[in-house]
Amino acid sequence: MVKIVLVSDSHGDRACLKWLRETYADYDMFVHCGDSELSIEDMEGYICVMGNNDFLYGNSVPYSRVLQADSHKIYVCHGHMDFLSYFHYGPMAKKAKGLGCDLVFFGHVHQVSDTTEDGVRLLNPGSIRHNRDMTDPSYMLVHIDGENVSVETKTYGTPRKKGWLDKLIEWLMKL
Repeated sequence: MVKIVLVSDSHGDRACLKWLRETYADYDMFVHCGDSELSIEDMEGYICVMGNNDFLYGNSVPYSRVLQADSHKIYVCHGHMDFLSYFHYGPMAKKAKGLGCDLVFFGHVHQVSDTTEDGVRLLNPGSIRHNRDMTDPSYMLVHIDGENVSVETKTYGTPRKKGWLDKLIEWLMKL
Protein backbone atom coordinates (compact mmCIF):
# COMPACT_ATOMS: atom_id res chain seq x y z
CA MET A 1 0.00 0.00 0.00
CA VAL A 2 1.17 3.52 -0.85
CA LYS A 3 0.10 6.22 1.62
CA ILE A 4 0.06 9.81 0.40
CA VAL A 5 -0.56 13.13 2.15
CA LEU A 6 -2.06 15.49 -0.44
CA VAL A 7 -2.03 19.22 0.25
CA SER A 8 -2.33 22.45 -1.70
CA ASP A 9 -2.48 26.21 -1.40
CA SER A 10 -0.68 26.67 1.91
CA HIS A 11 0.22 30.26 0.91
CA GLY A 12 3.30 30.84 3.05
CA ASP A 13 2.27 28.75 6.07
CA ARG A 14 5.30 26.64 7.09
CA ALA A 15 3.72 25.39 10.32
CA CYS A 16 0.96 23.40 8.63
CA LEU A 17 3.44 21.61 6.36
CA LYS A 18 5.72 20.80 9.27
CA TRP A 19 2.72 19.49 11.25
CA LEU A 20 1.72 17.20 8.36
CA ARG A 21 5.26 15.76 8.09
CA GLU A 22 5.37 15.09 11.84
CA THR A 23 1.82 13.77 12.15
CA TYR A 24 2.07 11.44 9.16
CA ALA A 25 5.75 10.52 9.44
CA ASP A 26 4.96 6.94 8.39
CA TYR A 27 3.46 8.02 5.04
CA ASP A 28 5.28 7.30 1.78
CA MET A 29 4.71 10.56 -0.13
CA PHE A 30 3.90 14.16 0.66
CA VAL A 31 2.53 15.89 -2.44
CA HIS A 32 1.98 19.66 -2.60
CA CYS A 33 -0.12 20.90 -5.52
CA GLY A 34 1.28 24.41 -5.64
CA ASP A 35 0.94 27.87 -4.14
CA SER A 36 3.14 27.13 -1.16
CA GLU A 37 4.80 30.53 -1.62
CA LEU A 38 7.84 29.06 0.13
CA SER A 39 11.43 28.32 -0.87
CA ILE A 40 12.65 24.92 -2.01
CA GLU A 41 14.40 24.52 1.35
CA ASP A 42 11.08 25.06 3.17
CA MET A 43 9.45 22.39 1.00
CA GLU A 44 11.96 19.64 1.80
CA GLY A 45 10.26 16.25 1.86
CA TYR A 46 7.41 17.38 -0.42
CA ILE A 47 6.95 16.56 -4.08
CA CYS A 48 5.96 19.98 -5.42
CA VAL A 49 4.61 21.62 -8.54
CA MET A 50 4.61 25.31 -9.39
CA GLY A 51 1.48 27.30 -8.59
CA ASN A 52 0.53 30.72 -9.90
CA ASN A 53 1.92 32.34 -6.71
CA ASP A 54 5.17 30.38 -6.41
CA PHE A 55 7.72 33.03 -7.36
CA LEU A 56 10.43 31.78 -4.97
CA TYR A 57 10.95 28.55 -6.95
CA GLY A 58 12.41 30.25 -10.00
CA ASN A 59 12.69 27.58 -12.69
CA SER A 60 13.61 24.76 -10.31
CA VAL A 61 10.11 23.28 -9.85
CA PRO A 62 7.98 22.07 -12.79
CA TYR A 63 4.38 23.07 -13.47
CA SER A 64 3.40 19.41 -13.53
CA ARG A 65 4.74 15.96 -12.71
CA VAL A 66 3.78 12.35 -13.34
CA LEU A 67 4.15 10.01 -10.36
CA GLN A 68 3.82 6.25 -10.13
CA ALA A 69 2.05 4.81 -7.07
CA ASP A 70 1.41 1.08 -7.16
CA SER A 71 -0.52 0.40 -10.37
CA HIS A 72 -1.61 4.04 -10.83
CA LYS A 73 -0.03 6.93 -12.70
CA ILE A 74 -0.80 10.33 -11.19
CA TYR A 75 -0.73 13.66 -12.99
CA VAL A 76 0.15 16.37 -10.44
CA CYS A 77 -0.44 20.04 -11.26
CA HIS A 78 -1.66 23.23 -9.64
CA GLY A 79 -4.42 23.57 -12.22
CA HIS A 80 -4.15 27.20 -13.26
CA MET A 81 -2.58 26.15 -16.57
CA ASP A 82 -4.60 22.96 -17.03
CA PHE A 83 -8.24 24.06 -17.09
CA LEU A 84 -9.87 27.04 -18.73
CA SER A 85 -12.28 28.01 -15.97
CA TYR A 86 -13.03 26.88 -12.45
CA PHE A 87 -14.86 23.56 -12.20
CA HIS A 88 -14.50 22.72 -15.92
CA TYR A 89 -11.82 20.07 -15.71
CA GLY A 90 -12.22 18.34 -19.09
CA PRO A 91 -8.92 19.63 -20.54
CA MET A 92 -7.02 18.57 -17.42
CA ALA A 93 -8.53 15.07 -17.51
CA LYS A 94 -7.75 14.80 -21.23
CA LYS A 95 -4.12 15.85 -20.67
CA ALA A 96 -3.74 13.32 -17.84
CA LYS A 97 -5.26 10.55 -19.93
CA GLY A 98 -2.90 11.41 -22.79
CA LEU A 99 0.01 10.89 -20.39
CA GLY A 100 -1.37 7.50 -19.35
CA CYS A 101 -2.55 8.76 -15.96
CA ASP A 102 -5.74 7.63 -14.26
CA LEU A 103 -5.47 10.02 -11.28
CA VAL A 104 -5.00 13.79 -11.06
CA PHE A 105 -3.91 15.69 -7.96
CA PHE A 106 -4.51 19.45 -8.29
CA GLY A 107 -5.23 22.62 -6.33
CA HIS A 108 -5.84 26.29 -7.22
CA VAL A 109 -9.60 26.52 -6.60
CA HIS A 110 -9.41 26.31 -2.77
CA GLN A 111 -12.29 23.85 -2.68
CA VAL A 112 -12.31 20.11 -1.94
CA SER A 113 -13.39 17.88 -4.78
CA ASP A 114 -13.26 14.21 -5.70
CA THR A 115 -14.76 13.70 -9.14
CA THR A 116 -14.25 11.50 -12.17
CA GLU A 117 -14.15 12.79 -15.71
CA ASP A 118 -13.62 10.62 -18.78
CA GLY A 119 -12.39 7.76 -16.58
CA VAL A 120 -9.82 9.93 -14.75
CA ARG A 121 -10.28 10.55 -11.02
CA LEU A 122 -9.58 14.17 -10.06
CA LEU A 123 -8.64 14.94 -6.45
CA ASN A 124 -8.36 18.43 -5.01
CA PRO A 125 -7.59 18.61 -1.27
CA GLY A 126 -8.82 22.19 -1.02
CA SER A 127 -6.61 24.73 0.72
CA ILE A 128 -4.90 23.97 4.00
CA ARG A 129 -4.96 27.73 4.60
CA HIS A 130 -8.39 28.99 3.47
CA ASN A 131 -11.18 27.34 1.48
CA ARG A 132 -13.22 29.73 -0.64
CA ASP A 133 -16.49 27.87 -0.04
CA MET A 134 -16.26 28.72 3.69
CA THR A 135 -15.45 25.13 4.70
CA ASP A 136 -12.59 24.53 7.10
CA PRO A 137 -8.98 24.35 5.81
CA SER A 138 -8.32 20.84 4.52
CA TYR A 139 -5.97 18.22 3.13
CA MET A 140 -6.40 14.63 1.93
CA LEU A 141 -5.01 11.25 2.86
CA VAL A 142 -4.83 9.01 -0.22
CA HIS A 143 -4.27 5.26 0.15
CA ILE A 144 -3.46 3.27 -2.96
CA ASP A 145 -3.56 -0.51 -2.68
CA GLY A 146 -3.35 -2.20 -6.06
CA GLU A 147 -6.33 -0.98 -8.07
CA ASN A 148 -8.09 0.45 -4.99
CA VAL A 149 -7.79 4.17 -4.23
CA SER A 150 -9.35 5.42 -0.99
CA VAL A 151 -9.47 9.08 -0.06
CA GLU A 152 -10.15 10.76 3.25
CA THR A 153 -10.57 14.53 3.48
CA LYS A 154 -9.31 15.92 6.77
CA THR A 155 -9.82 19.28 8.47
CA TYR A 156 -6.68 21.14 9.45
CA GLY A 157 -6.77 22.94 12.79
CA THR A 158 -9.81 23.52 14.90
CA PRO A 159 -13.08 23.81 13.00
CA ARG A 160 -14.08 27.43 12.71
CA LYS A 161 -17.23 28.68 14.35
CA LYS A 162 -20.05 29.84 12.13
CA GLY A 163 -20.39 33.59 12.10
CA TRP A 164 -23.31 35.79 11.22
CA LEU A 165 -22.46 35.66 7.48
CA ASP A 166 -22.49 31.84 7.49
CA LYS A 167 -25.86 31.84 9.24
CA LEU A 168 -27.27 34.41 6.80
CA ILE A 169 -26.12 32.35 3.81
CA GLU A 170 -27.64 29.19 5.30
CA TRP A 171 -30.92 31.03 5.90
CA LEU A 172 -30.95 32.40 2.34
CA MET A 173 -30.24 28.94 0.92
CA LYS A 174 -33.40 27.65 2.60
CA LEU A 175 -35.61 30.21 0.81
